Amino acid sequence: MIIPSGGFRIYLATEPIDFRKGMNGLVGLIAANFAFDPFDGAIWVFRSRRADRLKLIVWDGTGLVLAMKRLHGKRFLWPKVQDGPLILTKVQFEALFAGMDWQSLPNTDTRKPVFV
Repeated sequence: MIIPSGGFRIYLATEPIDFRKGMNGLVGLIAANFAFDPFDGAIWVFRSRRADRLKLIVWDGTGLVLAMKRLHGKRFLWPKVQDGPLILTKVQFEALFAGMDWQSLPNTDTRKPVFV
């Protein structure tokens, strides 16, 4: 999965969703359930009840992008349901998207270089 190098935030919705939802349904869910602006450029990650599918939605500045991935023969590892979304790092997201155990990865802080 290619993620733009800009300052994208990645939010993980922990509660499974009805996977019949399309762009409008997911945008409504983000606004109503999380009180976030769905058009702020953040990447939102949702999962199906069976945990074998992911949906991603993001506003890229010109339109909404909706992507879906289905794992074959296994399920995505998912945290327990909680209020509000989890924030993922790029590395955690890439591991999740690959079907790996992203929760066991060390949480590394992103730092800007300092000019000397």
